[in-house]
Amino acid sequence: MDLPSFILLWKVAAWSMGLAIAAYLLLTISGMYIFVQRQRSQPRPSWLRFLHLGTGIVMTMLVLLLLGIGIVGTLGHFGTLGHSWHLFAGLGVVSLVFLSVWSAVQISLMQPWARSLHIGTNFVLFVGFLWVSLTGWDVVQKYLP
Repeated sequence: MDLPSFILLWKVAAWSMGLAIAAYLLLTISGMYIFVQRQRSQPRPSWLRFLHLGTGIVMTMLVLLLLGIGIVGTLGHFGTLGHSWHLFAGLGVVSLVFLSVWSAVQISLMQPWARSLHIGTNFVLFVGFLWVSLTGWDVVQKYLP
């Protein structure tokens, strides 16, 4: 299999992970602002919803990129998957991100449960990002000579 350089994959993964965490933090801040404005029954700026949705889409794409890099890099280096807890942490984060996206799309006056699911999922996603970061550090140490 003709794979890109592992150094290139690591650089792309490192930048993608950093940007995904930055996007998560921006989503947290904008989501908290939306929540506070909603609790106070105050109108929120029209751009805020688009910022929140756009950042969520970007974070989702970055997580998918990281999944692809992880699969390609692991298969290219080891020939099989499942050499560490990082696979399960990564799949957990991908699942949580998709649950968050799905629940966000469901939010409406007719489905009030979706907002709680979305917010709760994003709290758990914080733990997921911690877990995937810690296990990812172990994986990087395996690759380095």
